[in-house]
Amino acid sequence: MKFVSRNDRALARRNASVGLVLFLIGAGLGAGIYRMVAMPPAGEVLPAAKTSAPILLRNGQQIEIPEGSPLRNKLTIEAVAQRTIQRTLVLPAVVEADPARLVKVLPPLSGRITQLDVQLGQPVESGQALAVLESSDLRTAYADYDRAKLVLALATKTRDRVRGLGKVGGIAEKEIQQAETDFLTAEAEFQRAEARLNQIGAAADTANKSRVLTISSPISGSVIDLAVAPGAFWNDPNAPLMTIADLTTVWVTANVPEKDIALVAKDQRVEVTFAAYPGEVFEGRVLFISQVLDPDTRRAKVRIAFPNPEDRLKPAMFANVTFFTPAQTTLVVPTSAIVLKKDSNRVFVETAPWILEPRQVKTGFQQGDQIVIQEGLKAGERIVAKGGVLLND
Repeated sequence: MKFVSRNDRALARRNASVGLVLFLIGAGLGAGIYRMVAMPPAGEVLPAAKTSAPILLRNGQQIEIPEGSPLRNKLTIEAVAQRTIQRTLVLPAVVEADPARLVKVLPPLSGRITQLDVQLGQPVESGQALAVLESSDLRTAYADYDRAKLVLALATKTRDRVRGLGKVGGIAEKEIQQAETDFLTAEAEFQRAEARLNQIGAAADTANKSRVLTISSPISGSVIDLAVAPGAFWNDPNAPLMTIADLTTVWVTANVPEKDIALVAKDQRVEVTFAAYPGEVFEGRVLFISQVLDPDTRRAKVRIAFPNPEDRLKPAMFANVTFFTPAQTTLVVPTSAIVLKKDSNRVFVETAPWILEPRQVKTGFQQGDQIVIQEGLKAGERIVAKGGVLLND
């Protein structure tokens, strides 16, 4: 064991105190040196910190764009213009055959198609043979006609004989009346049987009273729909065998929305373009506007007639119709000037240089990048034409 004297312990405490003092003095000197390096020389002033200008100032509804604000470079202010514009309405359309020049060929009798003489898209002339139908009903119609013809001949002889006897008083008046009645009944039945054959399209007084009937074209045109083939049995008198249309004049039909019907009128000028003929414009006028709306689409049919001598326009072709309304003078602003807030349209009006106020406006139709102002502005007032959305709160 090592023993330390009292004098040694006192010396150690003294040395520790001296070390602490030296450390504190060193730290103070270091701080002083740091302060000496960081501080500027005497007589020099540090530059003041730069302060940015406010972007905008609001005072109630009033907005001020102060000088130096970056917003001044982002806003475009223009005067409200009054211009003469012509509104256009562009709608899709389709080519259709003129219903007054279209016939659905129905079979007059039930039977079997034994021969088909035309193809889909083929041009035909009025009276040209389309198909041959074999029907037992035709033979029955001929039999009814022959029977009615014989009965009428017999009734005519009986009436003439009774009339002769009646002149000499050799027969009762009742028999004369009966003979007259039988004659009229036979004549009516004969006329019915003859009309039936005429309706079918069969000749009444012909030697060849077979079961074969030739169906002919009622008009000149083209076969635009074909629903039958040789060998088919047809027993539905309401189902057409084919459809024939005269395409020398066609319709271009557009469906106009209910909200735009007021913009369309009879004889209104239109321009039509077809996907099949890009770059070519067909000019026409409105021929017909439907008096009823489609209950499902809420649209009305508008038709434009076009002559089609070369058959360039074919049914089911797609087109675009441009309707031109009368020109009108009105206030217009760029669409970028309109700012939407709470389902209302408003613009920012300059009441003094770079002093702006929001104002609610009522807008009309849009034409390109311009929109019509119906209420809220006057010609010559200056508004924020671009960048107004930056001011919307």
